Amino acid sequence: MTRGRFISFEGGEGAGKSTQAARLADRLRARGLQVVATREPGGSPGAEALRRLLVQGEADRWSATAETLILYAARDDHLTRTIRPALDRGAWVISDRFADSTRAYQGAAGGGSTALIAALEQAVVGADWPDLTLVFDLDPALGLERAAGRGGADARFEGKGLAFHQRLREGFRALAAAEPARCVMIDASGSPEAVEAAIWSAVQARLPVPEPAA
Repeated sequence: MTRGRFISFEGGEGAGKSTQAARLADRLRARGLQVVATREPGGSPGAEALRRLLVQGEADRWSATAETLILYAARDDHLTRTIRPALDRGAWVISDRFADSTRAYQGAAGGGSTALIAALEQAVVGADWPDLTLVFDLDPALGLERAAGRGGADARFEGKGLAFHQRLREGFRALAAAEPARCVMIDASGSPEAVEAAIWSAVQARLPVPEPAA
């Protein structure tokens, strides 16, 4: 059986990743592909339990080191119970965030140890990096404004302040520049339709999708 494909969506708060990940999943299913849509933190029962520790509460609830360790406990469960089994059975996995978010949030923006993050990547992710990572780029002030409009309890990172989110944007930009074979920058400031078109163009260029069966 042919191994499935793995696509991750990355970027700051309010960039529209969740909406576009769902649209891409629907588009791929319409082509007859088996698709598993998932998210981080979360994506498996154990990881969803840990998600609440990370996205709720005060902005300074955890240090960057503590966040990294909790995230990697969740990511290990997510990979073991959801991502790897799906890829092994030939499904396409679409994940709203993956390991690049730890590099950007806890590393570049949070000042956490890049050596610790790299060691955990090697131990937990190994070779199972996405085939394609779509990095949504948006002015942090606009992103935070959008995020505030959606409300909800899962807003801990939104409270970290504009300076944090400016560092976050630069962190994601640096990641995309460092790994052009895997990462594609997406201008998230356009209409949902324009963003969707840019995503589909990137997917077709990097991971050609078969036409639906007649």
